[in-house]
Amino acid sequence: MAILIDKPLWHFRGEKWSHLVSDTSYEELHSFAEKLGIPKRVFQGDHYDIPERFWQKAVDLGARPTEPRELVKRLRAAGLRKRRK
Repeated sequence: MAILIDKPLWHFRGEKWSHLVSDTSYEELHSFAEKLGIPKRVFQGDHYDIPERFWQKAVDLGARPTEPRELVKRLRAAGLRKRRK
């Protein structure tokens, strides 16, 4: 079981962003985000959007770099993927 992060590929507000997820539980994800310094209020239903400047710190704390498609696949397999509105 793992915390996963994809590469910062998505542009928004002048920055590149990554997705941070857990393939185990939301509790694991929230705990990791707190260690990373990301507030729970920015949780996006099944992931956190993480600015590029936090990517290396997330990896250093134990997040596993993962391709975006694999990240979504693992999230779905864990039953933690939320549908878009």
